[in-house]
Amino acid sequence: MKREYHKWFSPSLQRNMELLVFGHAGASVLFFPTRTARFYDYEDWKVIEALRSKIEAGHLQIYCVDSIDRESFYNEYSHPYHRMERHLHYEQYILQEVVPLMKMLNAKGSIISAGCSMGAYHAVNIAFKHPSVFVKVVGMSGRYDITQAMGNFRDLLDGYRDENVYFNMPNQFLNNLHSPEIINQIKRLQIILAVGEEDAFLEDNKYLSTVLAGKGIQNSLYIWHEEAHRARYWRKMVQLYF
Repeated sequence: MKREYHKWFSPSLQRNMELLVFGHAGASVLFFPTRTARFYDYEDWKVIEALRSKIEAGHLQIYCVDSIDRESFYNEYSHPYHRMERHLHYEQYILQEVVPLMKMLNAKGSIISAGCSMGAYHAVNIAFKHPSVFVKVVGMSGRYDITQAMGNFRDLLDGYRDENVYFNMPNQFLNNLHSPEIINQIKRLQIILAVGEEDAFLEDNKYLSTVLAGKGIQNSLYIWHEEAHRARYWRKMVQLYF
């Protein structure tokens, strides 16, 4: 299995960023890490190994990007306005730096956005905001409104709300989305959501699926046994949904 390491100074983030690429051809998967995790964690957790056959056969090429969650949503020392601002810098890094790299390395590969846990939020949020970039989105064990406390998971913006917050919470902005052009773009996405029946985010996933269906946007919601919020479940999910 081909494995490449990339590192460069990001103009969008003004810091060095790293990522790993697995595979040589096929659909390009932009794979966001879990909460505050690193670009190498999916490899360490054997999630990439679970995809070895598809990667080696040239069906998938996986791009494991790094997170900056500790500088954005999990930076308790920063005002929530600046947490969101830092997240938007990260979004620009993905769109202006990572996506062009993906197209350069694999010009024929359509792009899938995917992630687990906090990575699912990143994957779904960017896909619904920029649907023309992607053909598919897979959210596993995700929360799609991080301003809502769920179980042991707190409001990551401490009650702060503004326009940027609103337009980066899929379970908020999608409900009020009425633009036929944008809705039609999202309709072209294959949308897969997977969550455990005991996961604190279960109702959040059900709500998103219902909102999408209400807009005429086809989506698939898969509810797994137990909490299913662990790498051993994600290893199985990626084999089914990637």
